[in-house]
Amino acid sequence: MFYETGAGDGHRAAGLAHNPLNALVVPRPIGWISSINADGIANLAPYSYFNLVSSVPPMVMFSANGPHAEGGAKDSVQNIRDTGEFVVNFVTAGLMEAMNLTSAPAPRAVDEFTLAGLDKAPSRLVRPPRVAASPIHLECRLHSIIELPGDPATGQPNHVVFGTVVAVHISDELVEDGRVGSVKARPLGRMGYFDFTEIVNRTELLRPHWPLKP
Repeated sequence: MFYETGAGDGHRAAGLAHNPLNALVVPRPIGWISSINADGIANLAPYSYFNLVSSVPPMVMFSANGPHAEGGAKDSVQNIRDTGEFVVNFVTAGLMEAMNLTSAPAPRAVDEFTLAGLDKAPSRLVRPPRVAASPIHLECRLHSIIELPGDPATGQPNHVVFGTVVAVHISDELVEDGRVGSVKARPLGRMGYFDFTEIVNRTELLRPHWPLKP
């Protein structure tokens, strides 16, 4: 099978009812981003276009596609632009339903922590709260926001937010012998369409030395 992406719907010419692109880059980590607006109202939303992009200095990114239902940028983007701060909360399998609830296109005045029945925990260096039930949090300060080309068919905007990690919270239960056993937390990954996956095992693979040995 082959198709050109064109205006974003080239997959239909290949006989595919749904765009398969998201199903080809998997699993994707989920950045559960908490922020606050200028009035102090908390926002919480998941983004599967998310990753660590640098370890020194520690930096993360997430991409928000499309506008808010009430117009303008999505809450996370607008809040971070206004306040310069956000938190990345680790999504576990046990938090899957709550995470999904926070993806609803709620009005700007809605606090998604309350919507999903999630307790808040205070952050140390930034103002946005953390998801108390999450075992890992990254407190971040805004580095930059880049506007990518929008959807050619609808004109919907695409924003990429880069943040510098200024503090890290890790549950003591995940730390053993100086290493973090993140698989123990049963992290959740995003597949294509409406599919998610729970990471339950790992394989250690050491990098080879040069020259390679036969």
